[in-house]
Amino acid sequence: MHTSIRRVIFALFAVLFVFSSTGLWSQSAGNAGTVAGTVTDATGAIVPGATVSIENPVSGYSRVTTTDGSGHYQFTNLPLNPYHVVVSLTGFASSTQDIQVRSFVPIAVKTTLMVGATSTVVDVTGSDLVENDSTFHTDVDRGLFDKLPLESQSSSLSSLVTLASPGVAADSNGLFHGLGDHASNSFSIDGQPITDQQSKVFSNQIPSNSIQSIEVISGAPPAEFGGKTSLVIQVTTRSGLGVRKPTGSVTTSYGTFGSATAGVDLSYGGEKWGNFIEVDGLNTGRFLDPPEFTVFHDKGNEANVFDRIDRQLTPVDSIHLNLNYSRSWFQTPNAFDNLNVQNVISGGGGANPIFGNVGNTDQRSKIGTFDIAPTYTRTIGANSVFNFGPYIRKDQYDYYPSGNPLADLGPPNLQNQTISQTRSLTNAGVHTDFSYVKGINNIKVGANYSQTFLRESDTLGVVANTFNSPCTDGAANPVNGFTDPSQCAAAGLFPNDGMLAKTLGSQTLAFNPVLLPFDLTRGGGQFNFIGRTDVKEVALYVEDQIKAGNWLFNVGIRGDLYNGLTVARQAEPRVGIAYSVKQTNTVLRLSYARTLETPFNENLVLSSEGCGNEVLSPLLLCTPGVSGNLQPGYRNEFHAGLQQAFGKNFVISGDYIWKYTHNAFDFSVLGNTPITFPIDWHNSKIPGFALRADVPNFHNLSAFVVMSSVAARFFPPQVAGAGATVGNGGFPFRIDHDERYNQTTHVQYQIAGKHSPWVGFNWRFDSGLTAGSVPCYNVTDPNSLCNPANGGPSITINGQPGIDLSGLTPDQQFQAGLTCNGVKATPFVGIPGNQCLASQLTSKLVSIPAPGTENDDKNPPRIQERSLFDASIGQDNLFSGDKNKWSLRLTGVNITNKYALYNFLSTFSGTHYVTPRALTAELGFHF
Repeated sequence: MHTSIRRVIFALFAVLFVFSSTGLWSQSAGNAGTVAGTVTDATGAIVPGATVSIENPVSGYSRVTTTDGSGHYQFTNLPLNPYHVVVSLTGFASSTQDIQVRSFVPIAVKTTLMVGATSTVVDVTGSDLVENDSTFHTDVDRGLFDKLPLESQSSSLSSLVTLASPGVAADSNGLFHGLGDHASNSFSIDGQPITDQQSKVFSNQIPSNSIQSIEVISGAPPAEFGGKTSLVIQVTTRSGLGVRKPTGSVTTSYGTFGSATAGVDLSYGGEKWGNFIEVDGLNTGRFLDPPEFTVFHDKGNEANVFDRIDRQLTPVDSIHLNLNYSRSWFQTPNAFDNLNVQNVISGGGGANPIFGNVGNTDQRSKIGTFDIAPTYTRTIGANSVFNFGPYIRKDQYDYYPSGNPLADLGPPNLQNQTISQTRSLTNAGVHTDFSYVKGINNIKVGANYSQTFLRESDTLGVVANTFNSPCTDGAANPVNGFTDPSQCAAAGLFPNDGMLAKTLGSQTLAFNPVLLPFDLTRGGGQFNFIGRTDVKEVALYVEDQIKAGNWLFNVGIRGDLYNGLTVARQAEPRVGIAYSVKQTNTVLRLSYARTLETPFNENLVLSSEGCGNEVLSPLLLCTPGVSGNLQPGYRNEFHAGLQQAFGKNFVISGDYIWKYTHNAFDFSVLGNTPITFPIDWHNSKIPGFALRADVPNFHNLSAFVVMSSVAARFFPPQVAGAGATVGNGGFPFRIDHDERYNQTTHVQYQIAGKHSPWVGFNWRFDSGLTAGSVPCYNVTDPNSLCNPANGGPSITINGQPGIDLSGLTPDQQFQAGLTCNGVKATPFVGIPGNQCLASQLTSKLVSIPAPGTENDDKNPPRIQERSLFDASIGQDNLFSGDKNKWSLRLTGVNITNKYALYNFLSTFSGTHYVTPRALTAELGFHF
């Protein structure tokens, strides 16, 4: 890092630490809010033993405590939200107050109880349901998501965000696309920034049982957030601070696919200390979403340990430490094409290679993740708080090929290479901030420095005998065997120099002698690639939330300095305005953000340097002329929205979104593996809307609906990176995570009665992601892969529009659910003749545009729309215990057993089916 940058950071840290040198007030607990108060009667005498409750009716957050002998109470570890506080005691009239917790600065509350009748009813009004905030966000507390049926046990946090937040397109393997971007999401775990990918093929997520609440920011991000900001997920973990009696639970479950889980959590603490620890494990026969609805070769297991330690050192000083270790092991799911693989077993360099069964594909992965994140907090007087938090987080990823590398051969359009990989991503840094609240101002100044150590080691080899053929037949089709084009003529063949293929319009690649030493089918060995780099990032920001009557202004500016394989510097203004119409419980808002967009770190070195390597370039399917330098880009995004409460039982919040990104990032994937490469497109335009509606609690019924329509229009050329094959026509296209519409409806009902069960129900509708590899007929769209000029399958059959399906294996035709004139493809027998009239080709799994209507921008092929239904029922106190309780929960995912796809032969993620019907029973003991 440059000396000048070091000086700036050191000076800022020094100034903030000097500001923290004096303190006079009670302590806030880390990166969360604190509400502390004293209760007195009308004479000013203290009132011990009063019941104090605090709740947010929309998020479902609710806690209860009592005042101590000095009439004092305190709530710590509060997510930043508005709250309804009620104080009650027999013989006194209840006191109700609304409190806005918008800073880490502790809030002091003084309550006076008047003599009168006690009310046990919490009076929620419409004003309690709206927030005067310029940023669109979703708040979900443990009380809600603890009973929400989640699709993925191994990526429960991703499932929670997908179901509960608007603007999220669901994808396989725990991936979710926020507001039209691929994985441009960041997590803030108790203030620790995590901007690397968190799906289960990249990393291990924090276990959901360790989470108290989340806030998902889908509006224009405030200045404190940078990196990946399409969605910012703020996570507040559970704490044992103030839990004077050991409290916890032991749970175990068993269900479909042999899925078994076990977990233990324990909270314990006192007035000045606390500890929460959680340990859980999972073993399942369906860890990832496979390319077949039938599940095989998909085993996996996972173990998590999370520990949070809180310690108040003095009345104004405290520390908070998060410790987390997770380990997962899983198989790469096979398709039917990966069974009994036939490949060259001898004679690969001669005229007559001998083929044989080399076994089933057997690719596996292991990921180990650890995280250490302490935070020091100091309160300064009654108006300020200082936080200082170093952190270190590491993902160690190991990918193992089949025991016989030749068994890694996939279909020619999918995988021609074998690869093994050892990759690590270590992110070390420090974040610090200083908050000051006074009058109409809520100011926050902060900085973050992080250094990401990337270490990549890859071993690759060619396992397809025709991928680099020296010879072709007269139709320019590659043939097996031979090691030199000079051998072709004697066998009646033609040298594969590319000339014949060009004359005939064939897509056959010319023989590349550089690859011959690494062709395992011709006696070669494997190529080794070792890459490493350090990515250094510095961020400085200042923001102020100004409250002026019914107006609220969020103003801020952020400066990001990025030093990786490329360099970027950017100033990023952030502005938001909200106006509250209190008479109608309406909040109107506008916001704008400028953000720096940085490349994904996963396989960044391989993607950046691979296309400049004469061996790796053809193996990674690099596009000619594309740079290896993935340059950071920038984004301008605008949001306009409102929040409206109707009475005290219904509230809606929505935003219109428009984002323009220069240098827009996405991923490309290597064959049938979880190994993906960051790629860089010229720009993207993402318009759309997102909406959430809540029924907090109506006669024991609670519900929410989230819905969105967000386009993802990307514009060529591909600027940098390895592997992409779309958009070569130069026209805009919909990226494979574009979806016209999706929605989730969740309903939860607590049956009346002290020990009655509850029921929950989800309905998730997706209109379908773009699926560019779906066969279609179109000769007009110059960008379409269906165009013969682009090597597409459009042909004529007896003078009528037809489709050539020979580019798909029978199993791939089956995966797409193709039917020609009533004849269905099967995993081992495709459409007869591999040709079909375009008017007769149908599918219940993919949407095929009518002949002549396909357009990659306006009318691309898509996955068919689907509705998935999940349900759960539970009893939280089976035997009516007072202190110790037993619980039983039954959960069903995809209870109608809907046969549907997430995606099909996606350039960026492959083929994956949704989860078949999965039933789970969970038994718990709570103390």
